[in-house]
Amino acid sequence: MDLSSIRTAYRRYARYYDRVFGPIFAGGRRMAVHLVNNGPGQRILEVGVGTGLSLPEYRRDARVVGIDISPDMLQLARERTRDESLPQVEALLEMDAEALAFPDNSFDGVVAMYVASVVPNPDRLMAEMRRVCVPGGDVVVINHFASRHPFLRRLEQMLRPLSRLMGFRPDMELDSLPQWPDLHRVGVHKTNLFGYWKLVHYRSSDAPVPLEGGGDGPVVVKAADQPG
Repeated sequence: MDLSSIRTAYRRYARYYDRVFGPIFAGGRRMAVHLVNNGPGQRILEVGVGTGLSLPEYRRDARVVGIDISPDMLQLARERTRDESLPQVEALLEMDAEALAFPDNSFDGVVAMYVASVVPNPDRLMAEMRRVCVPGGDVVVINHFASRHPFLRRLEQMLRPLSRLMGFRPDMELDSLPQWPDLHRVGVHKTNLFGYWKLVHYRSSDAPVPLEGGGDGPVVVKAADQPG
């Protein structure tokens, strides 16, 4: 996976994403928003906001910042924000999830829906989510992880060479998500289509420890990407 192949894949998906994946992923989106936006006046970061399907689910008094690497998906999210008059949306930005352009402790909660198997380096994604979340805040990841069923697992492995074309890795292991002492895994919950996808709930406990190698990486932020 690389940023170019991700943009290309989601340029293809953008036109029909809502019709195909909207109903399938609806339960997981609602569950994730309920966990991360559980109080008044919270500032929430949604990593990989896509077409903005989850944006109406947030509390009206929230301040939601959505980022995505795909300009085609973001355009649809901006149209949704305008057409549905969503005051909770603070900004929609084109940005690399592995190099977030926000200061430490910027958000009360951070959520990444169906993104972990898309980004080139899931450990960098998790490190950045941890960094920008306040101590005590919730970090929520929803993703498909490799099946324990022998037939499905073999099928996922066979599809692995098509990852660049599909725009995600079909055989990502749950255990490949890094774990740190300051990011406690609260629980893992089944969601969507008989539990084929899983919600992983973390809570940040202390100030994040910098990842070895620093946080340098490509960041694309455009002032014109504010909603409206």
